[in-house]
Amino acid sequence: MYDADYVKYFKISRISIKHLPDGKDQNAKTSTSAVQVHPADMDADNRVILNVGGVRHETHKHVLKKIPATRLSKLTENLANYDPVLKEYFFDRHPDVFTQILNYYRTGKLHYPTNVCGPLFEEELEFWGLDSNQVEPCCWMTYTQHRNTQETLAVIEQLENRTYTDEELAVMFGWEDDYLANNLNWWQHLKPKIWSLFDQPWSSSAARMISTISIFFICLSTLVFCLKAQPSFVVPNLENMTALVFNWSVIPGSQTKYIGLTQVRTTTDDVLLFVDLFCNTWFAFEIIMRFTFCPSKLYFFTDTLNLIDFVATLSFFVEMTIRFISRHGESYDTVQFFGIVRIMRLFRLAKHSSGLKILIQTVKASAHELILLVFVVVLGIVLYGSLIFYAERSENNPENDFDSIPLGLWWAIVTMCTIGYGDMVPKTSIGMVIGCLCALTGVLTLALPMPVIVSNFEMFYSHAQARAKLPKKRRRVLPPEETKMMLRHRPAKVTAETNKHALAKTDVKPERRSTLRAIEMKLERRATSKVIDINSAEKTASKK
Repeated sequence: MYDADYVKYFKISRISIKHLPDGKDQNAKTSTSAVQVHPADMDADNRVILNVGGVRHETHKHVLKKIPATRLSKLTENLANYDPVLKEYFFDRHPDVFTQILNYYRTGKLHYPTNVCGPLFEEELEFWGLDSNQVEPCCWMTYTQHRNTQETLAVIEQLENRTYTDEELAVMFGWEDDYLANNLNWWQHLKPKIWSLFDQPWSSSAARMISTISIFFICLSTLVFCLKAQPSFVVPNLENMTALVFNWSVIPGSQTKYIGLTQVRTTTDDVLLFVDLFCNTWFAFEIIMRFTFCPSKLYFFTDTLNLIDFVATLSFFVEMTIRFISRHGESYDTVQFFGIVRIMRLFRLAKHSSGLKILIQTVKASAHELILLVFVVVLGIVLYGSLIFYAERSENNPENDFDSIPLGLWWAIVTMCTIGYGDMVPKTSIGMVIGCLCALTGVLTLALPMPVIVSNFEMFYSHAQARAKLPKKRRRVLPPEETKMMLRHRPAKVTAETNKHALAKTDVKPERRSTLRAIEMKLERRATSKVIDINSAEKTASKK
């Protein structure tokens, strides 16, 4: 096994003794007893066996000392998981992950196994006392994908229409002490239920019905707002101005004189007015109910949708008040402008649609790319707007449309967005070249961030669809500490009568019950035979 010239030094009793493989001492000292140790024995003493999840791993002790302050670097035979019979350490952990961890001790490079989930790998690293940031760059991108997935799932969980339990509602309203003491009054019982009806449309069938009514009124109010500007629904209010101003319209070549009628204002058709009044009355009732029964008044006013709803409803009633107070209505045009906020009520539909929630969340997740896009577009607009202004002035161009740089900025916006109204076009050759460059820059700039935005939307949507198919009730796995406590406090002996009682309580089919009973009887006979064998062995030993 070893060469004849193999020489190794061992330090025994503080005296260096050189040994050959055949055990003969070349430098033997008469006053010292030479202790011969075979190198294979020394290697066996230096090895350590690790049983991880039923898979045995062998390595040297000095390998485990390479990374100090970790679980493997502190192994001693006094640990509870050391088996003195098998001379191995047992760890009930994932064996495949431990293979990469042990290779990390050997080579100093930590690689991520692709056949396990990222959180599982993190848990194993934490158990063995290793830093997850030591993963090699070649595996880092694959390893960190689970973190992005966890962040996405956390966002989707917030977007989910979850139903609160009574205990969660009590905590939300600040009544957890009264709830635990079972001391809630009628108002504390009623307030969360009314709030859920108007603010949690998925909580009950009554809440869904109220939500449907609210959606109907939102769509109807938006339709009425658009039809108000339709000429067929506009009633002109004309006054004969003969007594005030004579607007003589004289036709050339004729002596006929016409008295002109001057239009003072237009009014909305009464049908649309009453429909809009009915819709906004419902919105006002809804706001009052949500404000009265909400858990926090501060949270109510910090919610964007509540502010939009409040401003839109308030603008309608202010407009109606001015309409009836003012005779000619010269001052309510500004209030009508604020009525545009009523269209923004459509954002409330996002509360009822998961697709709209995902779309809004996609815009939020792509905010960095969108800001970068706006910056590049603004830079291009300023650059090409200035260039086209000076390019059109560089040659004799009597039909120059670019009288100022702001007009050039307008042209650059229209060109970069590939709209091309045609109201302003370059006439010079240099201006045409600049126009081509501006259009190409706009196409490339607007196309670059689109894949990122589409990827974000696809990521959110796919995870939302997968989570929607996930079963709500899943089997609970007890933690190891709880199972150990259960085993520790379990009765040492269970009688057959107890087994029969437990079997009778279990909800199983009759044919299955008979099978279980047969297995139980077989186990009882086996246990009885063992007891008989033990008793006979004791009697034989006593006779001897």
